[in-house]
Amino acid sequence: MTETDVVAAARRWIGTPYVHQASLCGAGADCLGLLRGVWRDVLGGEPAVVPPYSPDWAEARRDEPLLRALADRMRAKGIDDEAPGDVILLRMRDRGVAKHLGLQARIGARGSFVHAYSGHGVIETALSAPWQRRIVARFAFPEKHKG
Repeated sequence: MTETDVVAAARRWIGTPYVHQASLCGAGADCLGLLRGVWRDVLGGEPAVVPPYSPDWAEARRDEPLLRALADRMRAKGIDDEAPGDVILLRMRDRGVAKHLGLQARIGARGSFVHAYSGHGVIETALSAPWQRRIVARFAFPEKHKG
């Protein structure tokens, strides 16, 4: 498996409508559903059992369950240590809970990421300065174990 395998898998989801809690390529996905789907495509199986969640989950408790779950399953990287296939976690509101995910597609000045975005579906978006400022954490997508 290479980073390009992850990017290719993520790009296959482009055009999938945004559907909260869904994870089915072509039918519907939210940002977590996209990550789960790419995980299944590249590694097989589900990364974890995901309980039902509301759009405002974790806000009242100011909890960071997604950050913890990613840290349990993936190797954390420096925010600026970008590579194709990285999982990025973003905070959509100042002082809000970090709960938006994307997969880095291109790096450098023309950087981009694939994500499921409410009202847009799964898209590839330029990783412009406003998006970069929202990145809270970066993780290396796990490698498939041989044998």
